[in-house]
Amino acid sequence: MKQSIFIFLFCLIIQINYSQNSGVEKSIFNIQTGFLGVWVNNELRLSNQISLRSEIGLDAGLRGCSDCDTKYALAPVITLEPRWYYNINKRILQNKGSNNSANFLTLAIKYHPDLFVISNTDNTYVSNQIAFIPKWGIRRNIGNSNFNYEAGIGIGYKYYIDEKQFETAADLHLRIGYTFK
Repeated sequence: MKQSIFIFLFCLIIQINYSQNSGVEKSIFNIQTGFLGVWVNNELRLSNQISLRSEIGLDAGLRGCSDCDTKYALAPVITLEPRWYYNINKRILQNKGSNNSANFLTLAIKYHPDLFVISNTDNTYVSNQIAFIPKWGIRRNIGNSNFNYEAGIGIGYKYYIDEKQFETAADLHLRIGYTFK
């Protein structure tokens, strides 16, 4: 894990030194939804190919079995992600890079506070937890509109704050959204 973080940060530093003047939008505001939640986020330009994404939303979870009722839960999540859009300059030259529409590498830092849970079952809770997950992703506009889709995948670590326990965590997301300018 330490090696992955070091390589990621090293690549970001090198990319900052060699980036061009075009690239990531100054600031964009998005609303997105997917199979497992709804989120509102902002991406703030740090350099030509790097943005800082801050996000708040509700992550969803489902659990079911053959002889029981399906249970669902919605819990709040706060996310901070520095994103490196490594091919955005190439996509801009092809007139395809608007609204940060490019492939990216990121280190997602997700915090699930134990504030509230919306569920169809009583006494449902989410432990205070923070996750560090390096991810690869893709973001694309749908046609020439402000609608977009995004997919990403990564494996990292989750830390349960109250239990002081680490666990391997996977993150797979598929979202559709709208960018406000």
